[in-house]
Amino acid sequence: MLQFTNRRPLPTLCVHLFKSYGLIQHFNLDPVSVWKLFSIIEDGYHWRNPYHNAVHAADVTQAMHCFLQENMILEHLTPLEIFCALLAAVTHDLDHPGVNQPFLIATSNHLAALYKNSSVLENHHWRSAMGCLMESGISTVLGPELVLQVEEQIKSLVLATDITRQKEFLDRLTEYLETNTLDMTLPEVRHFVLQIALKCADICNPCRPWDISRKWSMKVCEEFFRQGDYERQLNLPVTGLCDRYSTSVPKIQTGT
Repeated sequence: MLQFTNRRPLPTLCVHLFKSYGLIQHFNLDPVSVWKLFSIIEDGYHWRNPYHNAVHAADVTQAMHCFLQENMILEHLTPLEIFCALLAAVTHDLDHPGVNQPFLIATSNHLAALYKNSSVLENHHWRSAMGCLMESGISTVLGPELVLQVEEQIKSLVLATDITRQKEFLDRLTEYLETNTLDMTLPEVRHFVLQIALKCADICNPCRPWDISRKWSMKVCEEFFRQGDYERQLNLPVTGLCDRYSTSVPKIQTGT
């Protein structure tokens, strides 16, 4: 992806998607400002992270685009919902530090204190996304009313990626399917479907072709192992998943 986008995967992909979905025209956006928005977002990711970097954000955004192409989803979505779905996908890990929430809490990181140890990373990601929207000038074009709607949706979508809420969403999805009440004409149902789509896009690596999937597996495990190294250096208990000396990529992938 880096090779084919001149090392600018996010603005290249996202400007194309915004144009393809008619969002630039619908919201009367300046293409230069749209490029600026996604360049700011891309710069907010840390290339030193093996996994949580701008390429991962582009990968998730491309997956979200694939889900949006499902007819029963796309035919019901509003332009604002598509706008928010893509923006949430591209910012869902914005400014990720390369370590998990327990590490931030254990090290008394300022983000853990700011968000009171609750969905620490996810809260930081969505707030950072809104900051980028304002810095790019696009928030001014959208106007206060639309920006509030965008903030509400981005917040809810990104917070849904908190892995500790997995059961909550699976239970609700099961209920919708078992009761046949997944009515896409309802805004709250469409939003829930987008939450599920983002959650799936976030962890879709195993669905990629094997050579790509394997690379992602190696990258995420290396990031885990780096956290374990930090924990060892700080004399903290080393998280089992992050201990390069006692676990392995196959064990991590199979959960054993």
